[in-house]
Amino acid sequence: MYIMKSKYFLLILLVTGLGACSDFLDEEPLSELASEQFFTEPDQAYSAVNSLYRTGAPNMTDGGVYSGMPLMLGAYMSGFFSNEYAGQELHVSNTQQLTLNGDNIGNYLQNRWRELYLGISRANNAIKHIPETPGLTGEERSQLISEAKFFRAYAYFYLVRFFGPVPVTTEPYDSLENLYLERSPIADVYALIEADLKDALENGGLPTTTMVNNGKRITAGAVATLLAKVYLTMSGAPLKANRYADAAKLAQDIINGVYGPYSLVQHDEINLGEIDLENSAYNKIRRSEASAQEHIYLKEFDAAIAPSTFPRYSYPVGLSQDVLYDISNGAYQPSNGFLDLYDPNNDLRAQEKQYFHTTLEGTNKTFPTSPYMWHDDEAMFNTALSGKDQAMMTFADVLLIGAEAIAKSTGVTSEAVNYLAQVRGRAYWKTDMAAMELSLSGLGVDEFVEEVWVERHRELVFEFQNWFDIVRTRKFPVATSPGVVKFVDVIGHVTEQGKTIEEKHMLLPLPEPEIQRNPSLGTDNNGY
Repeated sequence: MYIMKSKYFLLILLVTGLGACSDFLDEEPLSELASEQFFTEPDQAYSAVNSLYRTGAPNMTDGGVYSGMPLMLGAYMSGFFSNEYAGQELHVSNTQQLTLNGDNIGNYLQNRWRELYLGISRANNAIKHIPETPGLTGEERSQLISEAKFFRAYAYFYLVRFFGPVPVTTEPYDSLENLYLERSPIADVYALIEADLKDALENGGLPTTTMVNNGKRITAGAVATLLAKVYLTMSGAPLKANRYADAAKLAQDIINGVYGPYSLVQHDEINLGEIDLENSAYNKIRRSEASAQEHIYLKEFDAAIAPSTFPRYSYPVGLSQDVLYDISNGAYQPSNGFLDLYDPNNDLRAQEKQYFHTTLEGTNKTFPTSPYMWHDDEAMFNTALSGKDQAMMTFADVLLIGAEAIAKSTGVTSEAVNYLAQVRGRAYWKTDMAAMELSLSGLGVDEFVEEVWVERHRELVFEFQNWFDIVRTRKFPVATSPGVVKFVDVIGHVTEQGKTIEEKHMLLPLPEPEIQRNPSLGTDNNGY
């Protein structure tokens, strides 16, 4: 039986066995070792799929200490977040200033394009050749192909949200034929994403348990959650396909335990209902305590083999001398406008050392607000190496998907109200849940949905959902006073950087190097 601890070992076999992989749409074959030579035994099939846990969509949370992560681009565009090294990192400064185009950040975007299509290419290879690999049981084949389809869909989901129409390919690049593909319509990209995820969910035999309890391999819950997110996104701009009912059904099934035993982590309480803030749900999640129940899909790290870079972003540059890392960087520092989305008195997430922090314990030092959820005691002060996993899809997200999708497809039902109240109630720890549900149940559909949007911006900030939600809703959250939020049209909104958001900013520009490489992409570059 193959267990998770062998995943990194098999990944090394894949990298050393396949040799150097080419860029997508380059004129070289996929690898130096032909696929029919590679897929000759079970270990090689596992290696091919294991590589997907580090390639493609997972690359979007890879980053350097100076550059931040690719998923932070939207946060910079919104003006809600900054990076202390914006002056030297052109992709940061140009996105913050909304001066980005396919030239001035073309090389940065080209690397993201390449990473996503490399993941797709490897997934295509696995999907095609695993059925022919000798020595695998039928169950193993189904599960491995389903994992590969999950990662292929996940990569296309990023591509279509980043760039809109993109080339679609489902065949390995093991010849020089059909290298230069045209961009496919957005609806066609989503059709492939939906087909992959439905097949993985319905025919993959994936286990209905948590990822943590499945050796950190993909589960049915992870596939169902991604598909629910896809349906919710399809329902908004630019596609407006009205798949709310499908998103609602999947969210309800996940919440009701069909795909695994998920739930929100709860606070530890002491006398008179007061919360021990060190043992709040958010700190328990930060320390990875009981996170198995809430983390549906996570990116795995290993301090000795593949350490996390997230803790480096939990302190600004000026604190480098106080931590063991040689360099720290506030690459994801929230603006005052973003922090004002939280009620400073009633929202636990806004309290010191919950979601964010401004003080170094044991000293009198203060610093600009930085992510506390990525703080790791062991890494910061003892090892400079973090093995903490990073949650990318959570049960809180599913509850909020369910609340919005039910309201949009059925109305403001008691079920939708309860889903939203579960998330908000954990944060508003001084508020009576029954009173909260009563207040929410009296809202109309549009008012209720905006309350869900507010909670998504607050709750899912470390899953990098904010910009994607702005794009699909075409609405920008603005705090009229701390904790009181209204939504305005995103097009024409002036960010805290003093820059006006235009329609073209709903997508990223195609990287100019890729346009030069592939003339079939055409000359229309998303309005840039």
